[in-house]
Amino acid sequence: MFANLRAEFILIITTLLAAAGWVFSKQAIEGLPPIGFIGLRFVTASLLLLPFCLPALRKAPRGEILRSMGVGVFLGGSIFCWIYAISISETLGEGAFIMSLSMLFVPLVAWVLFKRRPGRPFWLSLPIAVIGLFLLAWSGEWNIAANQMWFLVAAVGLAVHFNFNSQYSARFSPMLLTTLQLFATGCLGLVLSYSIETWPDNVSIITWQWFALSVLLATSLRYLMQTLGQKHANPTNAALLMLLEPVWTMILSVWIYDESMPLNKIIGCALLLGSLVLYRLTSMRA
Repeated sequence: MFANLRAEFILIITTLLAAAGWVFSKQAIEGLPPIGFIGLRFVTASLLLLPFCLPALRKAPRGEILRSMGVGVFLGGSIFCWIYAISISETLGEGAFIMSLSMLFVPLVAWVLFKRRPGRPFWLSLPIAVIGLFLLAWSGEWNIAANQMWFLVAAVGLAVHFNFNSQYSARFSPMLLTTLQLFATGCLGLVLSYSIETWPDNVSIITWQWFALSVLLATSLRYLMQTLGQKHANPTNAALLMLLEPVWTMILSVWIYDESMPLNKIIGCALLLGSLVLYRLTSMRA
């Protein structure tokens, strides 16, 4: 009992770190090119995580390693859309709720890719999520903003990555798989940044401090704690606790960036969160 409570507390802290990562990233890209920031962040984080999975890496077949890193390219595409959406957003809260829909998109993507028709939980949750998105985009008239569209594309990208990850990379431990795919995404980001972005001549110390926080706390420590928490927590409780990330992100965005929360956005976010809770609970019961 005590072990379960401790694991659930670890997962709550994990969601706080994940939410803080949104702020760290937004602050860091004020002085760093967005894709280059992701490249440096993920490569550095993967190297910090490497010692924790080195024995498993030595035993892993080379072909499986390359395949897992290849699947990481899908993660990279999603993360690049996400960081671009952050770079053109004045606030973060609604983006976090849109990104949280990625798990709801997983069965829809699986239907397209692998002809696996979504079950009843998906069809129950989808209308609620659609109404929530509609309310988020409503400002006297329905007009989805560019940043909302990029967050939505990133969420679909995460769903694509999740499907391929489940299909081709199930043999590795979560820690090793995370490390390999962070490294693949980081390398891809550095190559793209070198090709299409312009780096500033000087980067301020404050920017590097935000970068360090995003690497150490929001990436490396976060994934370590998430792996530890999910290992010992009740699966149902763990899945529901992970839904706290957009809630914390919204609170931080209101506090730091003065994000306005008119009634339609509050109801929209609540409906998105409700659709995810409904999907998680009904899926686990099924």
